[in-house]
Amino acid sequence: MEIIPAINAESFEEVKRQIKLIEPYSEWAQIDVCDGTFTQNIIWHNPKDLADIKTPLKLEAHLMINDIDQKVEDWLIEPISRIIFQLETAKDPFLVADKCRKAGKEVGIAIAPDTAWTRLVPFYEKVDIFQILSVRAGLAGQTFLEESLDKIIHIKENCPSAIIEVDGGIDKEAAKKAAEAGADILVTASYIFSAKDIGMAVEELKNA
Repeated sequence: MEIIPAINAESFEEVKRQIKLIEPYSEWAQIDVCDGTFTQNIIWHNPKDLADIKTPLKLEAHLMINDIDQKVEDWLIEPISRIIFQLETAKDPFLVADKCRKAGKEVGIAIAPDTAWTRLVPFYEKVDIFQILSVRAGLAGQTFLEESLDKIIHIKENCPSAIIEVDGGIDKEAAKKAAEAGADILVTASYIFSAKDIGMAVEELKNA
């Protein structure tokens, strides 16, 4: 099981601080991006700041913003390696995915808890990752939604080659259930950054 720490921060200084904390323990970090259009909350969301980041980690940007068909271009920059965008915010998700591909980025599509897993069917074999949001988009520290497990199971049954990333409310119990359902990657913020020992927290989730 791969564990990706999520950076959910109000300031870019905090983004950089948290990235440094997890560098010894992970290959990837996810940076959450919320500008208050798709989510109720606002956190750091200025792509121009990324020019100041120096890290050995691969970075994925989870874009929880509207007008993604146009705004995705702002994020197709270094040091971002992977873009994950919300299906609900795209007028033409195939166009968004194509823009990411042409920029040399990996691409993933995320769906919110209220979105049916069947809406991902047209994108089988078209993207690198499907992300199942197992909490409401935006705020860190929420409780894992059990109905997310059915989505994971159905996607794996219908597309065994799919790489499924589960994001939100991940603790040891949720990690075990998600792994049993077929998840490949777990994304978590609170469990890791509230731990006294970040390395131990990552290992606990890997082995849940």
